[in-house]
Formats: sequence, structure tokens, C-alpha cells
Amino acid sequence: MLSRLQVRNYVLIDSLETSFPEGLIIITGQTGAGKSILMGALSLCLGAKADASMIGPDGDSCVVEAVFEAGDDDALKEKLQADDLPWQDGHLVIRRVVHSSGRSRSFLNDEPVTLARLQEVSSHLVDVHAQHQTLLLQDPSFRMKLLDHFAGNKALLEECGQAWADWQKARKELADAESRLRSLEADRDYNQARYERLEAASLKEGELADLEQRQQQLAHAEEIKEVLEGARGLMETEDGTPLPALLKDVVRKLEKGSRFIPQLQQLAERLESSRLEIEDISAEVESASEKIEVSPAALQQVEDRMSLIYDLMKRYGVNSEQELISVRDSLAEALAGSSALAEDMEALRKRESACADAYRRSASSLHDEREKACAPFSASVLESLRFLELENCRFITRVSASTPSATGTDTVEFLFSAGSNEPVDVAKGASGGELSRIMLSLKAMLAKYTSMPTMVFDEIDTGVSGSAADRMGSMICSMGKDMQVFAITHLPQVAAKGKAHYLVSREDGRTGISRISGEERVMEISRMLSGSRITEAAIENARVLISEG
Repeated sequence: MLSRLQVRNYVLIDSLETSFPEGLIIITGQTGAGKSILMGALSLCLGAKADASMIGPDGDSCVVEAVFEAGDDDALKEKLQADDLPWQDGHLVIRRVVHSSGRSRSFLNDEPVTLARLQEVSSHLVDVHAQHQTLLLQDPSFRMKLLDHFAGNKALLEECGQAWADWQKARKELADAESRLRSLEADRDYNQARYERLEAASLKEGELADLEQRQQQLAHAEEIKEVLEGARGLMETEDGTPLPALLKDVVRKLEKGSRFIPQLQQLAERLESSRLEIEDISAEVESASEKIEVSPAALQQVEDRMSLIYDLMKRYGVNSEQELISVRDSLAEALAGSSALAEDMEALRKRESACADAYRRSASSLHDEREKACAPFSASVLESLRFLELENCRFITRVSASTPSATGTDTVEFLFSAGSNEPVDVAKGASGGELSRIMLSLKAMLAKYTSMPTMVFDEIDTGVSGSAADRMGSMICSMGKDMQVFAITHLPQVAAKGKAHYLVSREDGRTGISRISGEERVMEISRMLSGSRITEAAIENARVLISEG
């Protein structure tokens, strides 16, 4: 229930703070006093759209704060705890702050929350019925919600919603797979040809560097061979004696002389080391010279191979044979993936079909329960309408086929006739006063089956008067025995029903609210009965209404 409301600098409300009891709460006031402003402040706190025009003249922001006692609402408790929001034994403080920029901030128990989260939480706390809400009768989801709550279809709705989500997921996965397969198949021949060209090239990582070196050797083979032979010739004397052989004789002479000059032994060792190195170099130069191949055919073969690799690099837009190998491997994976995806398609089709069947079964069960509930639902509404003096009316609830959705394959129609005419869509066949009574009956039913802790009726009695208004007041009063009900009304028959009566007034251009009782209440209801000139008869009539309420 809403236990306290505090408003600061909202439109024409300077500062307002008031507490509310349980049960039926009547709110009245003269036209223009600010009842709609008060409702606007409450709606803002519950998550309505905010803008800078809501800010009053006494600052650059406005604040609306509402305190609720949610009691032992386990569903709401779980929802808050799942979002790491404090529960505080069901004591909920909702605050909304609007700044001059038009931006707003929302808080729940002093923790910042998104507007969407605020709206979700407040939907569990308060149901506000404004005058224009007879338009809800044209809303298919509202009609469906009423019938499903009456039928107790919560579990079936959850099952159907999950089945719908599973089916849509399976459909998307199948559609995505089909799209990918079509794309792969469209490019398959092209990719196959590209892959075969690269595969036939037998590419090896690092091959191009080796080919470039080999090409340089073959292109300059004669020059290289001449250089090597010249170097080798310089390692021999004119008579052909190899330089290492000459050095060997020098080493022996030095060793012989070392008997007399010991230092010569060290020189002999150094020279022997050099001789061995020169001998090894000479052998390698000779070997390199012998390996040099002067072959125009071999050169042509190497250059053809290089030309092939360069052509492939240009064709595939890459800069190395390593990248060519990556392209080849990617094409191989795509071709293999196409085959694997084609095999997976059958499993995806079976899954999609199974999910579709599960959804149809769930939707069918939901449809059956709705069909069963139509007659008793209509009878319950008719009972309320006849109590509200629509004795000859007819109200029919009908379920018909609709586009599949998370709530099944149905749409719900409400047909109404005030007399002997054939029932038609309720939004077209009912007058303003009849719509008010129909909405009250439906809202009373909704409150009963949803355990809504607080309900607000903003002039739901528009278009109703006399004994019908008295009965509407009785019905609202009856609802107040099980829940907190706010009734903003202009009818004295309704206003006299509540035990807690609040008067909205305007003084010096500012809107305020105060609880009235005793003679103040008698005079307010007298004003509602007779207008600005209050008569003794009106006062007496007000006393009678209050005593009977």
C-alpha cells in the first residue's frame, strides 16, 4: 500500500507531504483545484515520462517520493533481490528527481535504478485507472491479460512463452544456417577452382627466398665460377705447388730451429694453425666451384617457379607465400565447412520442427483453457454490470485465432450490448457511462486475481449518476476491504463511501491536500451535491449519504 507521498516543486505544488491509511481513500476537490496535478506527481514517481515543464518556480528541479509497504510480496522480493536491490522487509521508498534539462533520476530505497526497472517494480505496487483508460478495452493484450488472470493461466503462459522463445531461436539458427549454406554453395565452384590452383602449386613456407637466392646463383654462374677458380689459383705457386704445402715446409723449419730458439716453437704452432685453416678454405672454395651449375635450363625452371608464385600472390592480393598458404587453408576450411553445414542442416530442421510442435501443443492447451474460461468470465462481468444497473445488457467473451506470439495463437474480443441489439465490440457498442461501469467491473476482477496492493481510480465514475453511481461507490468500497483503493471522484454518492477523505484545494495559486472529517467532510459533500451555494437540504442529504456509506 501507498503509505506516504511527498512532493516538492512539482508544477503548482510547492511542498506537499501526506500519509494514507489502508482501505478506501476518497479524494475530491473543485474543478481546477489540482487533482490532476496530484495524479501527475504520483504517475511521475511510478515511472511516467518526465520533462522540464513539470518543475515549479521554486528551484531548478522537482522531487516526488512515495513510500510503499509491500508486506510479504514474495514475487516482488525475489525480483528486487535478483537485481541486488535492498528489500528492507517490504518497506520501499521510490524517489524521482527531474532536473531543468528534462532528464530525471530514479531511486529505490536510495539505490539508483533505471526507469525501466522503476516501472517494472511500480507495476507490482499500483494500478492507476485514469479517465482515458477505457481505451484499454481496445487493447488486445489488456483483454488477454484479464481472461488469463481469471483462468489462472500463469503456468501455461510461462510454458507457452518459453516454447515460443525456443522456437524462434531454432528458426533463427536454421535460417542463418540456410543463408550461410546458400552463400557457400553459390561460391563453391569458384572456391573449389581457387583452392585447386593453390593446392597444385605445392607451396612451401620460405620457398620464395630460396628461389630468389638460387636464381641469383644461376644467373651469374659463369662469373661466380671464374671468381672461385681465380681465388683457388692464387693459393698455388707458379709451378702449381699448393700454398698449404709450402707452409708445411716452413713449419718444419721453424720447429727445427726451435731447438736453439724456443720462441720459434710458438711461431711454428701459429703457422700450422693458419696452414690448416688455409687448407680447409682452399678445399671449400674448390668444392663451391665444382657445385656451381652453369645451366640455362635450370635457370629457366627456377624463374618459371618464381613467376608462378608471384602471379599467385598478385591474383590473391597477398605479399608472401605464407599468406598464399593461409588463403589455401581458408578455402579448404570453407569447402569442408560447406559439407559439414549441409550435414548439420538436417539436425537443425528436426530441432526447428520439434520446437514448433512443442509451441503448437502449448498454445493449443492455452487456447483450450481460455475457451473454458470465456463463459464464466462473461458471467462474472455480467453479475457486476447488473449490480451497476445494466440489467438488460449482454457481455460476451470470445476467443479467436490470431498471429502466433509468445502468448499463444489467440486474440480475445469483448462484445457488449446494452439491450436487445446484437452484441458488438465493447469499445463501439457502449456509451461513456457504460464504459465506465464495464471498466470498473473488469478492474475489480483484475484486482481480485492479481492481488494488486493499491489501485487508483481517477474519475472512473464519469458519465454515471444517481443510483448507478451509488452502486459504483459500493463496489469500490467493497474492493477497499481487501486492498488500498484511491477514488478520485466528482460524485457525492461515491465520495460518501470512504472512511478516509482527502480534499485537494488551491490557495494563492498553489495546490495542497488535507484529510478532512466531521463537519468539513459534510460540507465538502454538500458542495458536491449543490454546487457553490450550499443549502440546508444539501447538508442534510450529505449527512444521510455519509451515514449510509
